[in-house]
Amino acid sequence: MGTKILVVDDDVNICDLLRLYFENEGYEVKTANDGAEGISYFKMYEPDLVLLDIMLPKKDGWQVCREIREISSKPVIMITAKGEVFDKVLGLELGADDFMVKPFDMKELSARVKAVLRRYSAHDNHNDEEVIKFDNIEISHEKYELKLAGKTVDIPPKELELLYFLASNFNRVFTRDQLLDKVWGFDYLGDSRTVDVHVKRLREKLEGVSDKWTLKTVWGVGYKFELLK
Repeated sequence: MGTKILVVDDDVNICDLLRLYFENEGYEVKTANDGAEGISYFKMYEPDLVLLDIMLPKKDGWQVCREIREISSKPVIMITAKGEVFDKVLGLELGADDFMVKPFDMKELSARVKAVLRRYSAHDNHNDEEVIKFDNIEISHEKYELKLAGKTVDIPPKELELLYFLASNFNRVFTRDQLLDKVWGFDYLGDSRTVDVHVKRLREKLEGVSDKWTLKTVWGVGYKFELLK
């Protein structure tokens, strides 16, 4: 079986264009034209990646992304005619892996699909049994599990990967570009705003958990997981 892509877009012409292009690239492609159908096909088809429009009938792309993240960590690339920063930030906060704005170049979209699939495959095959532990926090990369004060906390995969990386390199400062390289992959085509969004979400989860460590901003440089004396 080849790599499977699910395209969810209410524009039939775009669905046909993406299906023909990616089938020619060797992928198996299924299309859906509304959000409810997209969720149903995701559960039945079990795709390796989803190309998801935002403006959809029945259920919009935000809701579809939320529901996918409740049951799966498979990559989602959001595709939309909207280009505002708000839309990109919201998509990233909901767990999307990347963001493309229409009209897009097919070669660039294909490159992003391949990059996201490579990153997901690398993390999915990761077999590190080590659990990072500090006061009131445990991070398991293998299980993709975060425990705060002994309780398991829901967390999107990319947020956990970022937290795991910073905590495993505690007291070391990383620039946004370094974090994009280490966590998202050197071929990530997004921008540094992605890191800021994920750090913001992590801080919301970690607030008040411990006074012995912190996720710190080093102004003008980047971020670090700092152990406090």
